[in-house]
Amino acid sequence: MAVFKLIPCLVLFALFSFDVGVAHPGFGFGWGSNGPSIGRTYSSGLFPQFYQFSCPQADEIVMTVLEKAIARNPRMAASLLRLHFHDCFVQGCDASILLDDSATIKSERNAGPNKNSIKGFEVIDEIKAKLEQVCPQIVSCADILALAARGSTILSGGPSWELPLGRRDSTTASLNGANTNIPAPNSTIQNLLTMFQRKGLNQEDLVSLSGGHTIGVARCTTFKQRLYNQNGNNQPDETLERSYYYGLRSICPPTGGDNNISPLDLASPARFDNTYFKLILWGKGLLTSDQVLLTGNVGNIVELVKAYAEDESLFFEQFAKSMVNMGNIQPLTGISGEIRKNCHVIN
Repeated sequence: MAVFKLIPCLVLFALFSFDVGVAHPGFGFGWGSNGPSIGRTYSSGLFPQFYQFSCPQADEIVMTVLEKAIARNPRMAASLLRLHFHDCFVQGCDASILLDDSATIKSERNAGPNKNSIKGFEVIDEIKAKLEQVCPQIVSCADILALAARGSTILSGGPSWELPLGRRDSTTASLNGANTNIPAPNSTIQNLLTMFQRKGLNQEDLVSLSGGHTIGVARCTTFKQRLYNQNGNNQPDETLERSYYYGLRSICPPTGGDNNISPLDLASPARFDNTYFKLILWGKGLLTSDQVLLTGNVGNIVELVKAYAEDESLFFEQFAKSMVNMGNIQPLTGISGEIRKNCHVIN
């Protein structure tokens, strides 16, 4: 999952700092959440209780659909987390990634980072259909993506967080933005930092959000160069641990096999934990963009990798904060955008 839309400026939304106990049965979280405290600093117009009165059952509907979808296919959790990342990094968290091609729209799904790899649309569609039955044209597709990302994290064993809501859906998409703003799997550490900083994210956000790669898989085409020609000299990436390198070669031959897959976290690919960071320390990060967190030697990134590898609760706490930060990238609120009836087309 080459993962990763955020906000340059946050404003205090203390007016909506009350807690509400609308819990999802069996998970103990609702609009208020029982996840780590992340304060009350939200993007203008977003707050956790946005649907408290207009669609109080929204989160329960989302979780019910997710439980069944992830039980059928555990990899779906990573797909939905990635869908939110790839949406937010292109013109903000506005569900632009869901729009189909039309006379006026060039779909972001056809961009290099998304084509033939981004998944989970059918689950978002099912959630939207059920919400429309109960609360017609109330819950935005952008908020569904954010709720699905949180729910997928929880159902995979990861943290919960208080999720600011109230995003509206875009009436445009940006194919060019999807091609240029989503970090590539062969990114250098400086590339990653620059792309995250442009979205208002810092080093802690970069490292913790990279930890989303604790679940999911990647296609050979995203890491094959590490095995055979990392620096243009027909040699493998010397930072790869040797046994891991030979195992990857057996999955990804020099020619062909581009769509073969390997888990991003070979030890616990379906469980959200901190093993991803331990693997990086052992030279077993799958993508270049994973391993450079250790080898890039920039700022306090290496120290963060080590800290998260040692302390899972610390990683969970920062991941929760960073997911809120990412979810706050340029949201459409108020009268901007719309609430789509169908997530794939503008009204």
